[in-house]
Amino acid sequence: MKNISVIGVGKLGLCFSLTLEKAGYNIVGVDVNRKYVESLNNKTFTSSEPSVDKYLQESENFTATTSLKSAVDHSDILFVIVATPSLKNGRYDHKQVDSLINSLEMLKTSSTRKHFVVCCTTMPGFCDSIKEKMLDLNYEVSYNPEFIAQGTIIKNQAQPDMVLIGESSIEGGDILEEIYTSHTTNMPRICRMTPTEAEITKIALNCFLTTKIAYANMVGDIVKSSGGDPNVVLNAVGQDTRIGNKYLGYGFGYGGPCFPRDNRALAIYAKDIGIEALISLASDESNSKHLDYQIKEYVENSDQNTEVVFDYVTYKPESTLLVESQQLAFAAGIAKEGIRVRIRERAEVIEQLKEKYGNFFEYEER
Repeated sequence: MKNISVIGVGKLGLCFSLTLEKAGYNIVGVDVNRKYVESLNNKTFTSSEPSVDKYLQESENFTATTSLKSAVDHSDILFVIVATPSLKNGRYDHKQVDSLINSLEMLKTSSTRKHFVVCCTTMPGFCDSIKEKMLDLNYEVSYNPEFIAQGTIIKNQAQPDMVLIGESSIEGGDILEEIYTSHTTNMPRICRMTPTEAEITKIALNCFLTTKIAYANMVGDIVKSSGGDPNVVLNAVGQDTRIGNKYLGYGFGYGGPCFPRDNRALAIYAKDIGIEALISLASDESNSKHLDYQIKEYVENSDQNTEVVFDYVTYKPESTLLVESQQLAFAAGIAKEGIRVRIRERAEVIEQLKEKYGNFFEYEER
């Protein structure tokens, strides 16, 4: 199957499309923004994500369109990569996926079985909830989330640690496995299971990492308050092969667009089925307490007249995202205590900061 359609070519969807195109697939990508689509087709679009500009300029078999029908006609497999933002109650909002399904209903039902592959993060049970409706439209539903980080998306897609496939049938799983085997370069582990098992796996994996980060910082706070070096202790703990050193450093807590919301979503889903996810809840509380400790410890041991310079306040250095950034929360925390804070950041990040904080900080473009 050399023709593939990608519904949603934002940051993640575009990277996925270009990675597949690089591997020899003919890709049609759908987006509702006409000007954005035009910039992709005439190759004037530029991205801060590494390798995207190069891949786009070199692409020969990638076409963007605003027409869903064109994408449906192009291929029997649709990868759905649209936003599922968190609602105020902590659940994921499936509105864009639901809207897409409604649009598919308005098109003529396919005479051949097609594959509807949900790649965005969803609440466990969502794929099963749309399964019957999609079968009526002659679509089989699969769940296939990606494990990527902003700033290394294309690298993560080409060399994933694991490919997670939530399949409704063996045939559907085989098709996805073939696609990943053909375009990845590191022979990743392929984990196949039911869609609901895969939906749980996706958020459970991230929640394990948040637990490890929160635990490391809790231990680090204990060590630091005892007059020791947190990293000396944590490095020794990580020498045990049952634990390992990854995500066991001492520093800022977890933040960003995935970890905090996945932690909340797992706790909510668990509650829905009668389980109390105490560890997820405790990780969030510990993460918050660690930030309080960092602010208090810094303020008590710093000269109030000293200016503190932050070279980045995004949730990680390579990103432009400020969502739940612990670095930014720390900067705001010490600034509220009277310490002068200068933020040295990229222009687009400074613009975001000024919208929210005004002149609360001093800014320097880098």
